[in-house]
Amino acid sequence: MSCGKPHEVPCTEVLERVYSYLDGEMDQMSYAQVKLHLEECGPCLREYGLEEVIKRLVHQHCGHEQVPVGLRQRVLATIEAVRAQIEAG
Repeated sequence: MSCGKPHEVPCTEVLERVYSYLDGEMDQMSYAQVKLHLEECGPCLREYGLEEVIKRLVHQHCGHEQVPVGLRQRVLATIEAVRAQIEAG
């Protein structure tokens, strides 16, 4: 996924770090780089919007319960598998 414009941080790296960005789990410089990228790159911004909505829904419905170990990895793996199927067309 890319808008075709060069960025300091590549689209693939931004999308890999979107959960850390959403959770505020990155240093200020990394946060600023990802934020700038999202402001400049429409496709990544749309993907970020989807991730943000999913994260909010999960938090609303599961925010007070213990999350099973490995759930995040399984969810991310499923998202990646679906994304790969869509891109393979």
